Amino acid sequence: MAKPKVFATHPLFEEARIILDAGCEVEYWTQPERPPREEILRRVKDKEGLVPLLTDRIDDELLRNAPKLRIVSNVAVGYDNIDVPACTKRGVVATNTPGVLDETTADFAWALLMAVARRVVEGDTYVRSGNWKGWNLDQMCGADVWGKTLGIIGFGRIGRAMARRAAGFKMHVIYTATKQAPSEVEKELSAEYRDLNTLLAESDFVSLHVPLNSDTRGLLNGPKFFRMKPTAFVINTARGPVVDEAGLVHALETGKISGAALDVFEQEPFLHPGLKRANVVMAPHMGSASVETRSKMAAMAAHNVAALFRGQRPPNMLNPDVLKTA
Repeated sequence: MAKPKVFATHPLFEEARIILDAGCEVEYWTQPERPPREEILRRVKDKEGLVPLLTDRIDDELLRNAPKLRIVSNVAVGYDNIDVPACTKRGVVATNTPGVLDETTADFAWALLMAVARRVVEGDTYVRSGNWKGWNLDQMCGADVWGKTLGIIGFGRIGRAMARRAAGFKMHVIYTATKQAPSEVEKELSAEYRDLNTLLAESDFVSLHVPLNSDTRGLLNGPKFFRMKPTAFVINTARGPVVDEAGLVHALETGKISGAALDVFEQEPFLHPGLKRANVVMAPHMGSASVETRSKMAAMAAHNVAALFRGQRPPNMLNPDVLKTA
């Protein structure tokens, strides 16, 4: 019996390849640059499985072009790149990789928070430039983190992981979410619920941990930045379009907030030119980028594919109704 054909838009990691190759005939994209849209459309024509990254758009056009496709297994927890209703309409299973990257992303969000507060990138640049002449009292003074107020927007797994880390810095943790967390969770994490506007007004650091959808697109915009303290910082490791970059740049230029640390951008990989400022720390969407975590993500995506082709339910389905009607 012929093995199902799968296209992976990245070479993946060894464990994932072992899982996929055991039961599938896999074609991997091995070029250093990401595959062009037209190349993906060409390669999926005869495929039953697709393993994309979050930069690959999975929409009705692609699905029409892949009549044999049975599963799209995203190597990411976010899936704003996938038109899930279109997949469901065409009987295609869509999956993601939740849970495995929570702690790693929280670690990196915390690294960004510390870096922007204590001007780490500025200091590194200053030393490397050869212009540093020695210690001085008011040199590179940043902001304390210890004892400050951390406002968390989105209180899912990653948001709660941020709250746990904040305890070590004796921070006052407040959060906002579509639904208030159970009282036992609030007690465990010493976290207090606030509505968004109150959270922005009270926080010294605002960290974003929400998915991208119609409700969160542009969630932080010009008027919202004006509600914040002039000493406050914004940290975004969620999705770029959650923050209106034009509004953020205006708030930075006018001193309405003190700085920002961004791992994601509105139109990746393009940057708003106004973000290239000393008080903005920027990273290339690397929140989950540890070898251990990215390997686990790829393996989870591979397991989703393997399960379907073994006749089992993929463990991380985004549209379970597909199997009910199959």
